[in-house]
Amino acid sequence: MDFLGLFDPLEDSDDIASNSSSTLDSSSPELSSPESSSPESCGSELDQMPDQLPPEPQLGNIEYKLKLVSPSKHRFQHLVTQMKWRLREGQGEAIYEIGVEDNGLMPGLEPAEMTASLTTLHRMAAELGAAVTVLRERRLAAGSADERRVSEVLVRKVPDDRHSIDLRLAVLGNADVGKSTLLGVLTHGQLDNGRGRSRLNMLRHLHEIRTGRTSSISHEILGFDSEGNTVDYSATPTAEEICEQSSKLVTFIDLAGHQKYLKTTVFGLTGYSPHHAMLVVSANSGIAGTTQEHLDLALALKVPLFVIVTKIDLTSAATLRHTLQALEALVRAPGCGKEPLRVVDEASAAAAAQADAATVPVFSVSSVSGAGLPLLKKYLHALSPSPGASERRRLEQQLCEFQIDETYRISETGVVVGGLLTKGIITEGARLSLGPLEDGSFTTVRVASIHRNRRPCRVVRAGQAAALAIDRDVAGLRRGMVLLAPQSRPTACLYFQATVCALFGSQAIHRRFQATVHMGSVRQTAVIEGVCAPGGLLRPDQEASVLFRFYRQPEYVSVGDRLLFRQGRTRGYGIGTVTQVFPCRPELEER
Repeated sequence: MDFLGLFDPLEDSDDIASNSSSTLDSSSPELSSPESSSPESCGSELDQMPDQLPPEPQLGNIEYKLKLVSPSKHRFQHLVTQMKWRLREGQGEAIYEIGVEDNGLMPGLEPAEMTASLTTLHRMAAELGAAVTVLRERRLAAGSADERRVSEVLVRKVPDDRHSIDLRLAVLGNADVGKSTLLGVLTHGQLDNGRGRSRLNMLRHLHEIRTGRTSSISHEILGFDSEGNTVDYSATPTAEEICEQSSKLVTFIDLAGHQKYLKTTVFGLTGYSPHHAMLVVSANSGIAGTTQEHLDLALALKVPLFVIVTKIDLTSAATLRHTLQALEALVRAPGCGKEPLRVVDEASAAAAAQADAATVPVFSVSSVSGAGLPLLKKYLHALSPSPGASERRRLEQQLCEFQIDETYRISETGVVVGGLLTKGIITEGARLSLGPLEDGSFTTVRVASIHRNRRPCRVVRAGQAAALAIDRDVAGLRRGMVLLAPQSRPTACLYFQATVCALFGSQAIHRRFQATVHMGSVRQTAVIEGVCAPGGLLRPDQEASVLFRFYRQPEYVSVGDRLLFRQGRTRGYGIGTVTQVFPCRPELEER
């Protein structure tokens, strides 16, 4: 799937695997998706909720309720309004902790009270057109006459102006660790044969098929319906139908693992703004190749991450234990400073989905036997996108900024640009400024139509990916351009200043030093014209203000933009934030 696929609903789907004998039935214990649960079906393995939760947060999508037994009509309407607010905070998802006081204490409820409370919760959700799924349950004094229960419940509702809840995941990891194979198994519902059959559905070019290595960015989708069941190619033959039947859509951004394609991987992380990163590690080879580098990139760009250990069917228990211990040491080490969480059952999978960015969930899976895949799917089902509702509202109130990642020319449609709306709102028929062109100017175009997830829509909001058809062709149209609100009076720049830090492995940075700069969808060589540091040198692990000049043409840059620059194919790179922009040709009026 790519941005062209977002726009064109007629994309060829002949590559979908046709061997029905290997298609997994939904009743398969290896790849069955998490079903809507009842308290009776949660099982004793869900007794792993903590003894006490932190106090209820005032903001966010988590709500504590001691009990919801037979509320009055007025109280019920208040509860529905409260649920509506929590759903808005979580972009259509809310977590209810039933049997928990506002201070986090968990006295629990008797079984009859818990059943009545869940019935009320279902009624509340029905008022809003939402679905309810029990994620986990804790039994207090189990087996005794005083047994009490605490339940964690996911409430999900697709916002009225969206087809589905979108979650973007960047897939990182060294070459030959099984990234594409894992995605093939997840998105096509078929286990691998041990020789890479599943990855053939992921590869786009002949040389990728011959070598088995991904060299380009590809997009694959996995859907979940309102009950938490997976929607994939095994039962739904086309991507359009997956999008139509899903209330939540996970888009995997499959990135290259080989050092040779580092620039492609960096562009995927900076240009597509993933909500989370999925770092894949082979159980038998451990932390090797670009694993450390990809981890550092995710940390530098502040992308929350989780780890998948693959090929556990080929590894002895001792080797797997050694790999997991090495991963945990890496995650806890200075420079990362996070806490690993091994996911071993449904309870820990649900807890991992609600954990903060300081926690790194670790899954152990096999694409051949299917071990661990149900837990991974349960985690993806419960994982929420970011940012929160308040930040999202703030972004939507700003003037629009659409970053162009792909460009197409389609017969009978014309020019189509695909990308991500980082700020504001774009509606069908809006007139926007497109640029910068080679001379740094902007030109006015009109949005003829909008497609999201392969279906037409009339509006796209901040944080959403879309494909926009514009009313005319523009000479020099390329990725890295932007569509902006005309009232922002946009200008391009050749020179900009940023506060940067050279990370370990970098050379000393000095005047006339050249590096490839990544900022959103912008990727261009820049020359360093000045370094505000003693002796004019910026050494690894030091911070200084640096003046950059784009080498080829002007770009659109804003104060506050995060940048990442790298030195060719070497392992050195740096990160920073733009502090000042010097517009080029300020006298140039928009065409």
